[in-house]
Amino acid sequence: MIIVRSPLRITLGGGGTDLPSYYRDHEGFLIAGAIDKYVYITLNHPFNKTINLKYSEMESVKTIADIKHPIFKEALRMIYQDQIPSIEISSFADIPAGTGLGSSGSFTTALLKALHVYNRDLVHPEELAQQACDIEINKLGEPIGKQDQYIASFGGITCFEFRKDDSVKAYPLKISKEVLYSLEDNLLLFFTGYARSASAILKDQHDQSLKKNEEMTQNLHFVKDLGFQSKQALESGDLNKFGALMNVHWEYKKKRSGAISNPKINEWYDVAMKNGALGGKLIGAGGGGVLMFYTSNGEKLRQAMTGCGLEEIRFKFDFEGTKVVAQS
Repeated sequence: MIIVRSPLRITLGGGGTDLPSYYRDHEGFLIAGAIDKYVYITLNHPFNKTINLKYSEMESVKTIADIKHPIFKEALRMIYQDQIPSIEISSFADIPAGTGLGSSGSFTTALLKALHVYNRDLVHPEELAQQACDIEINKLGEPIGKQDQYIASFGGITCFEFRKDDSVKAYPLKISKEVLYSLEDNLLLFFTGYARSASAILKDQHDQSLKKNEEMTQNLHFVKDLGFQSKQALESGDLNKFGALMNVHWEYKKKRSGAISNPKINEWYDVAMKNGALGGKLIGAGGGGVLMFYTSNGEKLRQAMTGCGLEEIRFKFDFEGTKVVAQS
């Protein structure tokens, strides 16, 4: 029995510049933080010679080609190629998919890590992230970025530079313990109550970037600069400035697609800003999922948001990344 966990994530600045359609021309930069909410993969060797998969559905097949779930299929094909493994894999998560916290990237990295451990292969976090990106972006053609796979693999509060040649430079944010603890205390997450698929929203950004749409390009240039400003604010300990930058980021994010927000989300956001939030945004592509706010008055904001019917997601940052938590 092997159990692997992979952290979900929040984006702290520069989100959206990790899509290949942007960074291959202009290079991207963002800061992401792994959190202690996880996707888990359990892997076992069954007695019968079949591939048994358990997720929101159940599959029992004889060959990899018969698998319906696209990520399971491509991950097993990557590791086993033409072999037919006897294997049983289950997945579950602390938070449901579609909340904007990068669950698909976390699922893929956890699955690949479990398969490597099962085969007694050593895999570096960078290689793990590259393989997960290859599956989701190249093989499955998802119009997504690379941050989810990389932050899930590395963990921590990490800066990522996405380069024109598809390479990624990762390095930790230089943040003091005092600032880290204040950031954990003052960043609040609230589930909006409904999930969404990021693909449609990100596809619009992807298509506009490929068409060299000037408005989209300038928007992402500005957001990338906000990422660097957020890095400076966090490393200098100016958390109020970081909160204000989040608000600017949200305004520019909404301009990228009419599907990113809606009247209800805007209403909740306005309530938060009137009750102690210095800034905030929807995590992920938008359209639903989780609202994140920075505040210096957590209790006032909690009361206001829970009064609107939103559920808080309490969290700490994760500094371990994708890892094996049990093996026997």
